Amino acid sequence: MTTPGDITFEQIRARAYDLWERNHRPDGFEIVFWLMAERELRAERDREQAQISSDEATHPHPARKCS
Repeated sequence: MTTPGDITFEQIRARAYDLWERNHRPDGFEIVFWLMAERELRAERDREQAQISSDEATHPHPARKCS
């Protein structure tokens, strides 16, 4: 079960593969690219969450009236 902020195995795998390809497919660097992919995805997630928090603080939702 994943929550909205979770990074999936498939996301990491796809990013690691992309990094590997962009670096001319070197042999023996699987773990390095995997860790780089995790780090990049976490940084992106953290930036997005910080932006959402900042937006909510700047523009709070008006209180709803109960009828």
